[in-house]
Amino acid sequence: MTSFYLWIKALHIVAVIAWMAGLLYLPRLFVYHAEAPEGSEQAQTFVVMERRLMRFIMLPALVVVWASGLTLAIEAGFLQAGWLHWKLLLVLGMTGLHGYFSVLRKQLAAETNRHSSRFFRMINEAPTLLMLGIVVLVVIKPF
Repeated sequence: MTSFYLWIKALHIVAVIAWMAGLLYLPRLFVYHAEAPEGSEQAQTFVVMERRLMRFIMLPALVVVWASGLTLAIEAGFLQAGWLHWKLLLVLGMTGLHGYFSVLRKQLAAETNRHSSRFFRMINEAPTLLMLGIVVLVVIKPF
């Protein structure tokens, strides 16, 4: 393995950790936001926290995850590997979830949210399930 590959791999791991931290924390903020009275100072604090989390941590991490991950796949010659195709499908799902969280954040900010705190507690499990599948595929490489 070249030094370049290892540096990109390290960057990828750090970006994945940052992105996952955001994907796991944001729905928890949504829970508290949904429970806060509309228009309250507390609700406005959640609007700021959610926007900053997405804009300054999650979005940059998402971009780095994709750029470094594709670079790793090309450098290692994994583009034809079946496990990578499934991993990419799950990462696309995670990216879609990120986009859905963005929609939910905007609804909460605009006070047009139609979901309960229970909904946000349940959706908080989706990133974990996707992450489990991704990790198994990367480590085990079943096909």
